Amino acid sequence: MKLVAHFYLLNEHFSQEHADAQHNGEESENNYKIEWEDELALNSNVSNIEIVEKGSYSIAGSFPDGKDFSFEIENMRVFKIHSKDGPVTEFACSEEALDSFDLKEEKDEFILKIFMKGEEPTINPIPGIYIVNQDFPEELIGN
Repeated sequence: MKLVAHFYLLNEHFSQEHADAQHNGEESENNYKIEWEDELALNSNVSNIEIVEKGSYSIAGSFPDGKDFSFEIENMRVFKIHSKDGPVTEFACSEEALDSFDLKEEKDEFILKIFMKGEEPTINPIPGIYIVNQDFPEELIGN
């Protein structure tokens, strides 16, 4: 099975009350629910998805000068996608930024929807990873 993951940033100024009163409960041009959406697809043979609440995510790489770095980011919701024919792929979101998520299995694919709070600024260092600004390693900012 493959996996399609959708990451949504909720509009912190969305008013359901206004939508109900003026637009039959629907969002409108000046009152929208979602700021933006990212979509990622894994076409590997996904067997299951493990969800780790209040886990940690390791971010590693090299600085421009070639020096290696590795940081452990705590308080993350980690989605570990296990594949029959490859390594584990991880998507992660800071618990503080997470509003909700939904995981469904339909036909031949998993559909993962992750909704993030609009009031929590996040950094997206690589696709599928969202870390609140205050938890992002200072050493990596500006590099």
